[in-house]
Amino acid sequence: MNLLVVGSGGREHSLIMKLRESGRADQIYAAPGNGGISNFATCVNINEMDMERLVEFAREKEIDLTIVGPEAPLLAGIADRFHEAGLAIFAPSQKAALLEGSKRYAKDFMQKYDIPTADYASFTKATDAKAYINKIGAPVVVKADGLAAGKGVVVANTIEEAVTAVDELTDDEEGSPGIVVEECLVGSELSLMAFVHDGNVFPMLPARDYKRAYDDDEGPNTGGMGAYAPVADVSSETLEKVKENILQVTADGIKQEGHPFTGILYAGLMMTADGPKVIEFNARFGDPETQVVLPLLQNDLLQVFLDVLDGKDPELEWEAKSCAGVVLASAGYPGPYEKGAPLPELTTDENSFVVHAGTRETADGTVSDGGRVLLAGAKGDTLSEAIQSAYDWLDQHIDSDAFFYRKDIARPTIPSKLTTNN
Repeated sequence: MNLLVVGSGGREHSLIMKLRESGRADQIYAAPGNGGISNFATCVNINEMDMERLVEFAREKEIDLTIVGPEAPLLAGIADRFHEAGLAIFAPSQKAALLEGSKRYAKDFMQKYDIPTADYASFTKATDAKAYINKIGAPVVVKADGLAAGKGVVVANTIEEAVTAVDELTDDEEGSPGIVVEECLVGSELSLMAFVHDGNVFPMLPARDYKRAYDDDEGPNTGGMGAYAPVADVSSETLEKVKENILQVTADGIKQEGHPFTGILYAGLMMTADGPKVIEFNARFGDPETQVVLPLLQNDLLQVFLDVLDGKDPELEWEAKSCAGVVLASAGYPGPYEKGAPLPELTTDENSFVVHAGTRETADGTVSDGGRVLLAGAKGDTLSEAIQSAYDWLDQHIDSDAFFYRKDIARPTIPSKLTTNN
């Protein structure tokens, strides 16, 4: 089979590495891909948002299945365009992807279908949002309504911080693109992804990621600075409740709305004293959660996609190990940063692996090309073994002021006290 993976980050690199293991994957293309992906797939210079060129390429290369990694093409309607062209794609429609694309839509949807989440209010005017914050006090969570690459959220401990957040997350006093103000949930965070098609839901292993830039959950939100899977402090009974009361209800509800969900449904959860509550939904594989979940999958990933699309239970099986990863980021991220910093030879051993995110190949070797540059990952019989191997790799390979990474990913496990996800 000929496959096309749309995207250029670590999530797509991880997907392609797993798909490469399939005996049925004859040719894998990545659009546009990155420096690391080029070792596993044929990278083509097509922007992930260029729908017409992607459709044309899929026809030309007789692509049997396209898998979409990032969120922006989903909200732009890539699945709808491929379906119009009669091409197979594993991705939600534009309307189904609104679960991620609009915080307001997602909160209204959860309220309608009685899905547990934080209390909230949404606003189209910045002045109204500020007045509401002054009325209810702090702490609160302030979110921009649309996509923000994992960074459109502020956990405000004071009214002043919350009001400032409204200014930072909107373009003008009219409040564009809209603001959601939420109750500040307390507990530990959990990410649970599931393969979904036409109301069928097949959850993966639970993972935990770290959004804040610096150690001890300090600093601004990022797209994710590390993750591990599975999560031992959540029982199988709780996960079953999440599947039935959150993931299944969501899949059934979105189908009832008239646009059934096909793709990856990601629930970002807060494990509160009152039970699991949804912080956010994503409509695609999480990043960096994918990089630590897929290495533990024992199934043929391509066959999983095909089974799910055929309405079959893929009967997911998982390796009885832990997997952990630490993100290496460019100095300055998530603020301004420079590209082009040279990277060492990225050799690995049986205990470690490297997933490229923002890298580029040059005549002189691999250089940085993004805020999150790569993820150093490892598997182990225990979480401690896995994370130690990941840090050992970083200690041995990275010695440059051009990069930084958190030193406390899963070391020890730090349950986030406040919601930090976008």
